[in-house]
Amino acid sequence: MEAPSTLQSAAAEDEDIAITRRDVDGQTVIVVDFGEQVDAKLDVVGDTAIVVAGDRQFEFEVTDEVTDLSVNDGMLTLRS
Repeated sequence: MEAPSTLQSAAAEDEDIAITRRDVDGQTVIVVDFGEQVDAKLDVVGDTAIVVAGDRQFEFEVTDEVTDLSVNDGMLTLRS
């Protein structure tokens, strides 16, 4: 699993956004950090995830391979 292209593009344009990926025990974990002091909120409508981080909004499709999608301490986590 890769980070959604919307978030990859945002990270390429904004050095405050960092994406990390770890493969542990057969599970892939992707964490998106939107930067210091940026509070991120998540809403899922159907198959679409909507993340509001500070004054920016990101939308992406939640694919079937995603088993968990959450926000904690302003960081978005995708697991598969």
